[in-house]
Amino acid sequence: MPHTPMQHDTDPKEDLIKAVGPIYGFDLYHNQILCAVYIRPEKTKGGIVLPDQHRNEDRHQSKVGLILKVGPDAFVDESGVWFKEVSVKVHDWIVFRPSDGWSITVNGVLCRILKDENVRGRVSHPDLVW
Repeated sequence: MPHTPMQHDTDPKEDLIKAVGPIYGFDLYHNQILCAVYIRPEKTKGGIVLPDQHRNEDRHQSKVGLILKVGPDAFVDESGVWFKEVSVKVHDWIVFRPSDGWSITVNGVLCRILKDENVRGRVSHPDLVW
């Protein structure tokens, strides 16, 4: 499926941050990462309305998320082999394989907990990935 720009009336990053709200008291251990799963909006920029079935599939198959929290050892590598020159931080959009994450909801928002090594890359916008 080629890249399809979606119609966003608001910034999807800000929407997810607002939807999750404060997550004080949610601690991650070791090299774990908490990310909110990106679910595409209803319409493409070209005006095509996605069926609910397609958007519901994003709950299971979405490959992009927004980092909300990182554990104390996430992206830390004493050897300099795994994360050499890699800088991934809270509120970055990341790409991952859906089966690598543990699916949970945080304040009613679908999220995944991943190990740092399961992050495959960073993207500037979630619509770049499907």
